[in-house]
Amino acid sequence: MKKLFLILVFIPIFGISQDGDSLMVRKIYDEILTKGECYENLRSLCKDVGARLSGSPEAAKAVGWGEALLNSYEFDKVWLQEVMVPQWKRGKKESCILIGQDDVPLNVCALGGSVNTNGTISAKVVMVNSFEELDSLGEAAINGNIVFFNTPMDQKQIRTFNAYGGCYPFRSKGPSKAAKYGALATVLRSLSTLTDHSPHTGVMRYEAGIPQIPAAAIGTADADILENAMLDKLDITLQLTMHCQTLPDVKSYNVIGEITGNEHPDNYVIVGGHLDSWDIGEGAHDDGAGIVHSIEALRTLKAIGYKPKNTLRVVLFMNEENGAKGAQKYAEEAKSKNEKHIAAIESDRGGFTPRGFSISGTEKQFKQLEEWENILMHYDLEYIVKGFAGVDIAPLKNGETALIGFAPDSQRYFDLHHSENDVFEMVHERELKLGAASIAALIYLIDKYGI
Repeated sequence: MKKLFLILVFIPIFGISQDGDSLMVRKIYDEILTKGECYENLRSLCKDVGARLSGSPEAAKAVGWGEALLNSYEFDKVWLQEVMVPQWKRGKKESCILIGQDDVPLNVCALGGSVNTNGTISAKVVMVNSFEELDSLGEAAINGNIVFFNTPMDQKQIRTFNAYGGCYPFRSKGPSKAAKYGALATVLRSLSTLTDHSPHTGVMRYEAGIPQIPAAAIGTADADILENAMLDKLDITLQLTMHCQTLPDVKSYNVIGEITGNEHPDNYVIVGGHLDSWDIGEGAHDDGAGIVHSIEALRTLKAIGYKPKNTLRVVLFMNEENGAKGAQKYAEEAKSKNEKHIAAIESDRGGFTPRGFSISGTEKQFKQLEEWENILMHYDLEYIVKGFAGVDIAPLKNGETALIGFAPDSQRYFDLHHSENDVFEMVHERELKLGAASIAALIYLIDKYGI
């Protein structure tokens, strides 16, 4: 009797019951954990296509890869949605040398969208830790020099995206703020929680009417070297060489596939990630994982014979990293067609262990998501919060559509984010599959009950 009691106690804990929803969610997980194809699909995207910067030949190859994969799953409809995207090229490898008693090379990469150095810039360095400090120094100290933004990500933050948000403005706005005071260039301590020599790129934007100056990031360990040198000496000189350039916009595509709803074919539940990546690394976690999560979710629901009420759509967005043109085009076309989007789910936080979801929506939508926690908690999906859902689905915000972001564990994400280390080998197969199952389970619940 004691053994029987233990069995009865543990049955509900693992979600095994006669309840139809629990059984369906279990079926989704079983399919992906035993027959899932997302890991192999990610390997192919990373190794057969590689880095996929918008406007590049590799990005065009990724479009073909995505279209072929969606067609191979025999979704009811697959098509390409044309969009014009920026074309920025890094060019030859950048160089940065700390000039002193012994010249020290620093690991550096241009920030996305930066202008080049038009040869080599050689200038003294001014180190600042905040925009307030930059403003207090002013033109007298900054004019003709290189500004070093030396603000590390806050290690006290438990959720590393909060730390990233605190430093992001130094990357995106720092070059123009420094240029206002006559800076020749900027270098940035990479936005990473890890101390190493790998620089992390990312988009920056110039402010209209202000001179455009070269902007680069250096590895966090290299930033420590530069900081220590400046603490030891008053005058430090850097030699910076960058060859990047911006070319005219080019044609690209969002890749879209869908399974038609049986009851409400004109209502949509969409899931997606961004097909583009930065040009260093392989874009495995950012956002190859989100791409294969999204495809696997629909593949799985089709494979287990689920017949959706609403049309389920997967969108492989182009150009999230440096413009979000694909997101804007999708939302514009959806509005022009008067499409009703019940919910939009985005995976763009890596392929790590699932924790839950964030939602941008009404209080009623948030409460509904919370109510499903009694099912989701059996799969360790207990993180249900109000918050930002994602760049690519943000243009769909209209007060009615629930915008939901997949939230995996974030502790390792910024070790890899936008760096040469974001490669397929850094993705754990089981974690990736659990993420896909989490998203597929949520799609099922939304499709059945609405939100």
